[in-house]
Amino acid sequence: MIDHFGPLARFYDRLIPMPDPRRLAELLDLPPYGALLDAGGGTGRAGRALRAHGSRRVVCDLSQSMLRQAIRRGEKLAVRARCECLPFADRRFSRVLVTDALHHFGNVPLALSEMVRVLVPGGRLVIEEPDIRRPLVRAVAWLERLALMGSHFYPAPTIAALLETAGLLVSVETGSRFSALIWAQKPSHRSTFPMPGDGTDHHKKE
Repeated sequence: MIDHFGPLARFYDRLIPMPDPRRLAELLDLPPYGALLDAGGGTGRAGRALRAHGSRRVVCDLSQSMLRQAIRRGEKLAVRARCECLPFADRRFSRVLVTDALHHFGNVPLALSEMVRVLVPGGRLVIEEPDIRRPLVRAVAWLERLALMGSHFYPAPTIAALLETAGLLVSVETGSRFSALIWAQKPSHRSTFPMPGDGTDHHKKE
């Protein structure tokens, strides 16, 4: 299998813009003693940006080159695996984060199902993903097809619908020029719970 990120691994953090860590932290609402799965996390840069919040981090990625950079940058738990078949027990993580990576998973619905599986009841999943409805992102998707990267870009409402089908409460934010934020909470024993950043309105937003 071709590792498309191998040649970029050393320079990836400088080449690719980083999502706003403050917004990610707000949506994740990281518990100080919880565990965060950085799924498709590559060099682990998104998780490291949240380290002040104290949660334990596990970076999971298929690219060995990217994981080497994660370890060099101080990540202690770096696991090479497909997100469609996560090597973790059910209900292992209190938070799951995916930044600019979902479209690289070979089977997006299966990967989402796995992330829901490893999430604890009441846990949160936050996805930052290029918005394929934007012209520039469509151009990037076309270039990735030419590079045979096997990318699968899903519109934010489709991602939200897949998570809702899995029983999660979902909200969508599309204010960025290029990306959408999808955040979801897995039901706990309580019948209702507030979503971060949207008060008590639990309806999906566009």
